[in-house]
Amino acid sequence: MLKRSVKRQKDIKPQRRDPVATRRKLLTAARREFAQNGLAGARVDEIAARAGVNKQLVYHYFGDKDALYLAVLEWVYEEIRTQERKLNLEGLPPERAIKALIEASFDHLAAHPDFIVLLNDENRGGARHVRGSRKLEAMHSPLVSMVSKILGEGIRAGIFRRGVNPVHLYISIAGLSYFFFSNTPTLSAIFGRDLSSPAEKRARRKHVVDLVMQSLRP
Repeated sequence: MLKRSVKRQKDIKPQRRDPVATRRKLLTAARREFAQNGLAGARVDEIAARAGVNKQLVYHYFGDKDALYLAVLEWVYEEIRTQERKLNLEGLPPERAIKALIEASFDHLAAHPDFIVLLNDENRGGARHVRGSRKLEAMHSPLVSMVSKILGEGIRAGIFRRGVNPVHLYISIAGLSYFFFSNTPTLSAIFGRDLSSPAEKRARRKHVVDLVMQSLRP
């Protein structure tokens, strides 16, 4: 019986650390912790506990809490850029491409409320982490070029007016949805209606699309 037990123990192979999986667990746990408590209130101990790993692995993979926070910010931005790339906007007619971009921006914020919380926290801190990122500017440059190209195609087709700045257009698209979701509780209280309801979200989505599209017409 003892020999059989010893044999079973020998047959058990020690688990190897999976760096990719561990890093993903830490990022997922950190995203929740930072969204709930902000950078200042987040605790590395809690992040490690959420991820089910040793606290030292946070420092091993990311260096410190600030570096982990930046990694989370880069992740949430990359989610949006990935979604936009999947739209294949450059393969669509100009009007449809801009409409798809507006809808995707709205839908992403509706599905990821933690993105708004994280960005609000970073803005309160003066965007010092975003400013220090080498990835984020490179991530957004192709987007601006793509929007500019779509606008140019629309102008040549006679369906968009001249003089629209692609950066300001994108900021407007994002801002019209961002403000709605970031201020839903106060706006609901002020106007006496539940703006978080599916019907109100659908109405707001349509309004944002209509507003932006009308602003582009000649």
